[in-house]
Amino acid sequence: MTMRSEDRLLVRALRREVLPRPPVWLMRQAGRYLPEYRAVRQKAGGFLEMIRAPEHAAEVTLQPVRRFGVDAAILFSDILVPLEAMGMHLVFDEHGPSFPEPLRSRAAIDALRDVDPERAMGFVGEALRRVRRELPDETALVGFCGAPFTLAAYAIEGQGAKSFAATRAMLYRDTSSFEALMGKLATVVARHLHYQIAHGAEAVVLFDTWAGTLGRDDYLRYAAPWTRAVLNELGGATPRVLFVHGGDHLLDDLVNTGAEAIALDWRTPIGGAFERFGERVALQGNLDPAALLATPDEVTRRTRALLDEVAGRPGHVLNLGHGVFKETDPECVAAFVRCAKERER
Repeated sequence: MTMRSEDRLLVRALRREVLPRPPVWLMRQAGRYLPEYRAVRQKAGGFLEMIRAPEHAAEVTLQPVRRFGVDAAILFSDILVPLEAMGMHLVFDEHGPSFPEPLRSRAAIDALRDVDPERAMGFVGEALRRVRRELPDETALVGFCGAPFTLAAYAIEGQGAKSFAATRAMLYRDTSSFEALMGKLATVVARHLHYQIAHGAEAVVLFDTWAGTLGRDDYLRYAAPWTRAVLNELGGATPRVLFVHGGDHLLDDLVNTGAEAIALDWRTPIGGAFERFGERVALQGNLDPAALLATPDEVTRRTRALLDEVAGRPGHVLNLGHGVFKETDPECVAAFVRCAKERER
C-alpha cells in the first residue's frame, strides 16, 4: 500500500511530531560533488539544459536518494527560473548565473510578463511527476522557489553582489517601483509553488538567500511583507520552510512569518533556537557545510554533537546550514546521513 504524504518522515517532522529519529536531507544535495551528476551535466550540455529537460532534472534529483538514502528529494532546478519565465534573459556560465540586462527602470519592471507556470515552466511539473514515480515510498518530495526579495536583488543587480548597491538605491529612492516589482514577484512565486504542490511537492522551501544582508528595520519594511504574502497564499496546502542566509538577527521575525519551519544557517546555535522557538516552529539544520570538507570521522563527530545539542526535540530536520560545496567528498555526505539514521537504533 502506498504511504500517504502526511506519513512520510519529513512531513511529520515539519508538523513537529515525536519521531524515532530526525529526517535528513541536504540543501544542494544534487550537485558537482557527485560524479554521476557531472556525467549527466556533460550529456545535457550545461546547467540550464539540465533544468529544462525533465528527464535530466529528474535523474539528478534522484541520484542522492539512491546513493545516500536521504529522507527527501529536492527538485533539481534553480531559484531564478521564474525570472526567466517573466522575460529576463538568464545566462549561466562558469561564474554562475547572471542577467545581462538587469532591471533598473519602472518601464522594465512593468514589461515583466505575467506567468502561467504550466505554459512557461511546464518542465518543472513534468520533472516532479517523474521523480515521484521513481522515489522510494518513504521519501518525501520537496519543491522550492526564491523569495521575492532575493529574486528582486538578482534582477536589479544582474548577478550576486556584496553591497547590493543598485537594489538598495531602488528600494530607498524609487520605493514605488521596488514595491511594484515585489508585488509581481510575490504573485509569480506563490503561483510557482502552488504549481509544484499540484505536481507532487509535499513540502516547499522559500529561499531568501540575500535577505540576511538587510538590517531588521529594512527587512520588515522591504522584504517581510511579500514573504508573508507568499506564505499566506499557500495557506495550509503543504508545510512551508523559510531559509534566510545570515538571518540570525531576524529569527524572531522569520518565526512570525507563519512558516511551519525555519532553516537555520550554520552560525546560529541550534540548541538555543530550539529553546526559544521549538514550541512554535520546526527547525532545520544546521551543520556548517565546510565541515563536510573534513574526514568522514570528523563529520560524524560534529554531526553527533549537533544532534546531542538538539537532544531529540520534536521538529528537527537534520540538514546543513547552506548548500553542499562542490569540493565535498561523497563519503562525508554518507557519514552525515548515517548519523541521523543511527539515532533510530
